[in-house]
Amino acid sequence: MAGRIPQEFIDDLLSRVDVVDIIDARVPLRKAGRDFQARCPFHEEKSPSFTVSQNKQFYHCFGCGAHGTAISFLMEYEHLDFIEALKELAKHAGIELPQQNQQSYTPNISPDLSEIMQQATHFYTQQLQQHPKKADAVSYLKRRGLSGEIASEFSIGFAPPGWDNLIQELGTTKTRLEQLVTTGMAVEKEEQNKCYDRFRNRIMFPIRNRRGKVIGFGGRVLDDEDKPKYLNSPESPLFHKGNELYGLYEVRQATRTIDKLLIVEGYMDVVALAQHDIRYAVAALGTAITPEHITLLFKTTSDLIFCLDGDRAGRAAAWKALDIALPAINDGRQARFMFLPDGEDPDTLIRKEGKELFEKRIQQADSLSNVLLDTLSKEVDLGSIDGKAQLAEIAKPKLAKISNPIYLNLIIEELALRTRIDSNALKQQLGLSGNTPKHNKQSFARNRNNKPSLVRKSITFLLNQPSLAQQADELSLLSQAQQPGINLLVQLLEFLQQHPNINCGTILQHWQDKPEGQHLVKLAKVQLETPDEGWEKEFIDAISQLKKQAKDQQLHNLLIKEKSTGLDADDKRLLMKLLKRN
Repeated sequence: MAGRIPQEFIDDLLSRVDVVDIIDARVPLRKAGRDFQARCPFHEEKSPSFTVSQNKQFYHCFGCGAHGTAISFLMEYEHLDFIEALKELAKHAGIELPQQNQQSYTPNISPDLSEIMQQATHFYTQQLQQHPKKADAVSYLKRRGLSGEIASEFSIGFAPPGWDNLIQELGTTKTRLEQLVTTGMAVEKEEQNKCYDRFRNRIMFPIRNRRGKVIGFGGRVLDDEDKPKYLNSPESPLFHKGNELYGLYEVRQATRTIDKLLIVEGYMDVVALAQHDIRYAVAALGTAITPEHITLLFKTTSDLIFCLDGDRAGRAAAWKALDIALPAINDGRQARFMFLPDGEDPDTLIRKEGKELFEKRIQQADSLSNVLLDTLSKEVDLGSIDGKAQLAEIAKPKLAKISNPIYLNLIIEELALRTRIDSNALKQQLGLSGNTPKHNKQSFARNRNNKPSLVRKSITFLLNQPSLAQQADELSLLSQAQQPGINLLVQLLEFLQQHPNINCGTILQHWQDKPEGQHLVKLAKVQLETPDEGWEKEFIDAISQLKKQAKDQQLHNLLIKEKSTGLDADDKRLLMKLLKRN
């Protein structure tokens, strides 16, 4: 439901309202310690078990289990749908609900920014048709095999040579010039108080959001000797590259039912594939795949194919995408990996092979589980007993990220075949019992001494005081700690560091449609025994212990690798660094 209204608006709205005010106006509350209480409005009860936390912006009934934010309360209590509840809260906060076809929201953004980006798109497409120097651009597109129809569909244009063509056309007033600077279309020289066009002598690819609004551009040089080859719009109030995918709007326009999505690296790959009637390709916008990308992709389809170079860089990119996709694999979802021949990209390969052979490659794409186990297997000697044991050990951090117990069991069975270790013994070694990962039961919440785990403590502190996230660093190191739930903790830290002024209710609303959301709800209900003034110290101590565990694990893995396959230069530097620390 939240997809119909921009998440940024929902986050902003929840920060403007107080769940205590919303509920108290309908169900009288009384103060009870730091929280508020009432008889639950959702079931009959004699004594109050309905608690509202002003600090967390969250309510919970210990009797019937009802819980949520101001939005869910209005939906349940007044029998409103999601949009109606947002309208009621927006009215209370004195702000307007954005149009439901509006995809992005930032408070106090000028509505003219979208308009000037559309005008820039029109200007560039006109230049491709009319500019005296259009011949080089047209010739380039023809050499790449693009037709006029496909160029028109993607609104491909031409930024002509010269320092201020766009500014002369659109920056005709001070306000409009400021809009060009704000969107990144113009660059301001601080010393001279002058501006110039960001994009010059380039093929222009408009980047549209999911509703078709132009939010940025990618520009490709005509001469490969010029640098940089690709230039993207900078981050702006309209454009957040970690949340958007090039070509997704066009895929939705061309295909009613999206069975799969092919994730490629560049704009030209998307357009070239569309030219050959492969209408399900998208590209990240000059950045690695992010968790937000994975969420968006899986909201669109259940079958993802990552199309990457077969070289070392491509394999490294696949490994990063695999790591981010692992927690999201559930309920019929799958991720696959298609590695291209050396020296080829989708643009060149589709022109050589044509649609039929290219799609045959897609059908033969390797599963995520195979890529995971194949990559790890290369780090050990599977011909030895020690190597087989090492494979199970180094697979452990990745397996800990899998939230789907069925999928996890299938991978463990495959791992058992490769190592010839009994699957039940393997589960014991991996810290799993039966058919269910421990972190889906009690191990996420408690350790063997029945005390809260470090991960559980850290997340609980963050839900009570989100500002603590600013105290955490070295998140990439932290993610390597072999603890159930560590991936959720790192995702939460990254989210809170990017959104420093939100509360627990907003966090829960953001995660409500994700598998991890249920864990966060459970932890939001926990009453901390630590006094408020001790939260920061306890949190920092827990994070420090987790980082130490991660470093110890790194050291262990490197020592195993040194014995089995040897270390490269980077590994040796990391090993020396870790040994010095110890």
